[in-house]
Amino acid sequence: NGGLLRPLERRMARFLLPRVPLWLETYHLTLLTPVWSMLMVAFSYFAARDLRWLWMVNLMIVCHYFTDHFDGKLGKYRNTGLYKWGFYMDHLFDYGFLTSILIGYALLIPERAYFNLLLVLCVFSAFMFHTFLMLAAKEGFTVSFLCFGPTEMRIGLIVCNALLVKFGIRPLKGVLPWIAGCGVVALGVLAYRAQQKLWRHDMMSRSQDREN
Repeated sequence: NGGLLRPLERRMARFLLPRVPLWLETYHLTLLTPVWSMLMVAFSYFAARDLRWLWMVNLMIVCHYFTDHFDGKLGKYRNTGLYKWGFYMDHLFDYGFLTSILIGYALLIPERAYFNLLLVLCVFSAFMFHTFLMLAAKEGFTVSFLCFGPTEMRIGLIVCNALLVKFGIRPLKGVLPWIAGCGVVALGVLAYRAQQKLWRHDMMSRSQDREN
């Protein structure tokens, strides 16, 4: 499974991977995520005074896309991957990046909107929780949901920030409950489909055990 832009990303990877400098290793790319996260919070702090700083936030999102998307692919391409270390650190840092996004928005909105922002954090954290539960249950790993993956989410954030620069933060306060609500619905669909797949898997395994 993958996002809508997965075919384009594959073509881009075939073009870019042979051109990555030899001194740049997969773990260098992974370790850049905390840098983008801290800079994102810093630029969001400045954006609280001048929303044009959100363009720098968007730049950090783009930088994170390239380092996060290509760290594992570079390791596989060169056969120099640190698979267990990379898996752990990559997803740990990704959670830090998610929280840095929401911390950045918390610097922009009034305190009375913090509860809605907390709901958004809970919902998107639940998506990550779902991913690792499915990994444990089926030994399959996917970070795309209903054809919507990390790349599409980043594009949505970039568009959102561009709209905030143009129209101000007032729309953000009203849209947060809708983001949380849509996330809950999508999470419910995922959970329903996941339990169906796992139920069928368990029933098949039980039938095979009885036959044996």
